[in-house]
Formats: sequence, C-alpha cells, structure tokens
Amino acid sequence: MRIVIVNWQDRENPQAGGAETHLHEIFGRLAARGHDVSLLCGGWPGSPARAELDGIHVWRVGTRRTFPLRARAAYRAAFPPGSHDALVEDLNKIPLQTPRWGAPRTIGLVHHLFGATAFEALAAPLASAVWLAERPLGRVYRSVPFQAVSRSTADDLVARGIPADHIRVIYQGVDTDAYHPDPALRSRTPLFAYLGRLKKYKGVALVIQAFAELGRRGAHPDARLEIAGEGDDREPLERLVASLDLTGSVRFLGRVSEAEKGRLLRRAWALTFASPKEGWGITNLEAAASGTPVVASNSPGIRESVRDGETGFLAPHGDVAALATAFDRLARDPALVATMGARGREFAEGFTWSRAADETEAHLIASLAHPGAAGAR
Repeated sequence: MRIVIVNWQDRENPQAGGAETHLHEIFGRLAARGHDVSLLCGGWPGSPARAELDGIHVWRVGTRRTFPLRARAAYRAAFPPGSHDALVEDLNKIPLQTPRWGAPRTIGLVHHLFGATAFEALAAPLASAVWLAERPLGRVYRSVPFQAVSRSTADDLVARGIPADHIRVIYQGVDTDAYHPDPALRSRTPLFAYLGRLKKYKGVALVIQAFAELGRRGAHPDARLEIAGEGDDREPLERLVASLDLTGSVRFLGRVSEAEKGRLLRRAWALTFASPKEGWGITNLEAAASGTPVVASNSPGIRESVRDGETGFLAPHGDVAALATAFDRLARDPALVATMGARGREFAEGFTWSRAADETEAHLIASLAHPGAAGAR
C-alpha cells in the first residue's frame, strides 16, 4: 500500500507525545514490511522540511499553529492523484476535514476527542474553537472507516454519529523489552511519579493535592513525588507545590530521556495519572510493563489501561481524597506494590506493537478492498 498519514507532529517534535509514539511504532513497522508510508505534519522553528524516520518519509509544513491552515494545500502539492492509495488522518487535535480533500480513500485514526474537556485545557476562545471544530464530525466523517485506540473512544465516535460498524478498536502496544521490572531499582521509600505533558487538563494539580493530603495524614513523612515532563502549566504547578509547603518532597524533573523514563518507572511505587479523558493512557501500560502499579482517574480511556484492584487503583476523577487513599494503601504495603506490579507486567505482555501493526495493516487492506465495510468494534 501507498499510505499518506496526516498528523500535527512527528516523534522528533519537542511537543510529541503518546500519539506520535503510536504513529511511529505502527507505521514504522508497516514501512519495514514494504509499504510506502509518508507523513505530512507540522514542524517547529529550525526543523528541517524533510526527514526520514523509521522508514517513514516525513514532510513538515508550517508549525503547530499554522499547520492546520497549510495542511490541505501541502497535501495537494506533495501527493497528486495516483501517487497514493489512502490518506490516514490521525485525529488527536482539531479534525482537519480530510474527507473533503479529494483523497482516493480516507481512513480515520482516533486517540480521543476533546469535547467539553477542551475547556479544561485551553482558554475559553480557543476551547470554543476546538469544541466547534469537532461538532461536524458525524456529518463530515460519516462514511470514513475508523480505527480507535480504545472502546471509550469508539463509543465517543458513535455518540457523535459515526456508525458503529465503521469502527475497529485496535489497542496500542508496549515495548516489554525496553520497559521491564527491576526490583533492585525500586526506591526504598514511597515514591510516586507523574510522566507526561504539564498541561492543565492532565490533572497534575490533582496529583499534587492528593500527595499533600497523604502528607497531612502523617503516616509517610518520607514519601516523595517526582514529576517528569514539560508544558505551559509548569509554573502554576510549581507555585501550587510551594503554597502547599511541598518543595522538599516534590521534584520537577523536566523533560527526560527514554532511558531516564524507564528508570523512573522502575523506581516508583506507583505511576499516577489524573486526566479527565484519554484515548488509552500508554504511560499506564509502560508502568505496568515495568512492574509498577498505577493510581489514576477512572476516566474514559484510562480505565481500559488499568485493572482496578489488580494492576493499580482507579479513583473517581477529581476525588483528591480517593487518590490519597490509594497512595496510602501502596505506601503502607510494599508487598502490595510488588503483587500489583507483577500482575501489571502480565497484563502488559498481552499488548505488543507487532500485534497492533498486524491489526492496523489488516484494517487498512480491508478498508481499501471493501470501502463500505470498515470492520467491527
């Protein structure tokens, strides 16, 4: 197949996250199998316009802000009729209305849609623009076959008017060689970790408040919280830490390398994630593969990457006391940390990138061969 993917970023972009990891893990494997894969995406100041990553031909146009305005014209210029078989839109920000671009076949790949959560992440005018941009999804994309990374996302698409039989759920994978347990690295004292973008909607403030509540209960004076990642919410979060008198026990690590990320997951007693909505929560699976429990919000997407009471604990979103109670249970019981970590590792071993690539390849082939039958959930 000759595949053109449209996504806002590639994995080298400083703003790249789980969606970009997914894209390169899946389509890099398809490229290695002989498929011709190109990626049209935005760049960043100083980035080269062309690159070759994981066997994928990368075309960078504009920046994070200008890419949605320039993408359609760039697609038409770079990929004329007859040059490719399918256009795959990786919808993880504002939909780009690709069914109107005149592609030979359009296929959607969706991590999650913002909906009302946009108002938790963005200023009101921009949040309104995102919310409005998603409104026509059911009409514009109704005939498009979709791949969703979770059942929560599939249900969201159905609620927006996409026929259920147009959606195939294909879970993400995890590199169980790169992410693996090492009990010798586990911190001797309770250590909780957050890994991800520092954005308001990610719920990091809830994690900090829950950690403060754990301290107020007085049982674990040696507990620590380490926060890895960058984003525009870092300064407000640092002020929150200072206001709660936690500067001695909460540390901001900034952006970390993949090797540092793996060590942090192995050192931690639990990864914690309090977003109101995610496509899946790939970091939760990376923690599980590392033999580390997860304490997270019981939110769409997230609840599928954590088995409550087995590989970690789920708390009602926004319930700081419930998060703190989960922290307390793990901090009191290193044996529970080890047991949940072992179950997490077993759970993670069921998710491989090769399996996800196999299912994606089959879905793309079926979508091209039978445009009216995208595949069932």
